[in-house]
Amino acid sequence: MEQTAESYLALVAAVQAAAPQPLSALAAGLLAALHLGIAGDSRAFAQQFDIPHALALRAVSELAALDLVETGTRDPRTQRTSYALTRAGRDLLESPPAPAAP
Repeated sequence: MEQTAESYLALVAAVQAAAPQPLSALAAGLLAALHLGIAGDSRAFAQQFDIPHALALRAVSELAALDLVETGTRDPRTQRTSYALTRAGRDLLESPPAPAAP
């Protein structure tokens, strides 16, 4: 299935609306990118979306604190961090609310 910017942004908004605690747009975007196969580590996400790597790392930390992702390996030199969805993260992504009708 081809992903468009619109479908990505719609998923980001749906994740933010469905999250049990408030999520930043960046953190919701990281979850959406992981779910859609766009990026699976912090450096790839930062490069894909042209943001500083430190912001991607902050979003990973935010999501890990909420138990929506679990971190994997971290490169000691670059701090590139891999992450994967937890059960709670998968549940959030698999059942976001339907977008509100206009």
